[in-house]
Amino acid sequence: MCHHTDFAPWSVMNPVNSGTLAVPGATIYFEVRGEGPFLLLIGGGNSDATVYKRLAAVLAGSHRVVTYDPRGNSRSVLDGSPMDQRVEEHADDAYRLIEHLADPDEPVYVFGSCSGGLIALELTIRHPGRVRLVVAHEAPVLSILPDAERHLALLDDICETYLREGMAPALTKLQALHGGRPAPDLPEVHNNTDFFLTHFVRPFTRFVPDPAALEEVADKVVWAGGHASREDLVHRPTLVLAGRLGREVELFPGGHVGYARYPADFAERLVEVLTLAADAADALRGITGGGQ
Repeated sequence: MCHHTDFAPWSVMNPVNSGTLAVPGATIYFEVRGEGPFLLLIGGGNSDATVYKRLAAVLAGSHRVVTYDPRGNSRSVLDGSPMDQRVEEHADDAYRLIEHLADPDEPVYVFGSCSGGLIALELTIRHPGRVRLVVAHEAPVLSILPDAERHLALLDDICETYLREGMAPALTKLQALHGGRPAPDLPEVHNNTDFFLTHFVRPFTRFVPDPAALEEVADKVVWAGGHASREDLVHRPTLVLAGRLGREVELFPGGHVGYARYPADFAERLVEVLTLAADAADALRGITGGGQ
């Protein structure tokens, strides 16, 4: 992995603003970089804001980029004992961050990868007037697959293996989601894998966005995935959901975490996709006579 300073000035790499926001049951740590249209990046699984540090540094040249640690991860501490996490609660956290940091009438752009994609979709369903466009990158909606039972049983086995045998055997079994390859090693401030395997994996992989509600916001959703992960289990739900809504899947550089490995190329593709999708959505609203 490149040194951060190889491609972005130190002043951009470091957030111009960071802080915390108290929400019900937790305190959320966030970072803000750049100026321009508001763009919220939502990480997945055990990631925190650090996973987007390189991507955010590039995007900060054209956007006001907000990253954060999801509740329970790293600097976003829970008020009480850890418990099973709910997508709806995480979506509320994202909405409160937007309300806290964005201008009152400013529709925002959202990018969410993996379980962050689930949060982004639920956020858009709950607050469609606040979200201009959302890019959902390989959201793991495994329950909609025809062979869902097998995959959910595998995830149960992974969680049970962790409790019984420890981290290494559990992570070996997790490779099945990524084409048999090890899950990518990602930067994070603290190791959140225990919380991820204990309180996150099961509830999030069983979550399914409401189909009727998703159809209502279909013009705001861009379905996305990685060039290199097209054959992986983690990519399949995106194909199914996009197909149900008559949409194409936009491919991005790299695999499931291409944003961490190829930040400059990924940022360029994200800006391109957001621009094209926003223009198309505006044109559609003009034709139908609709509005925000």
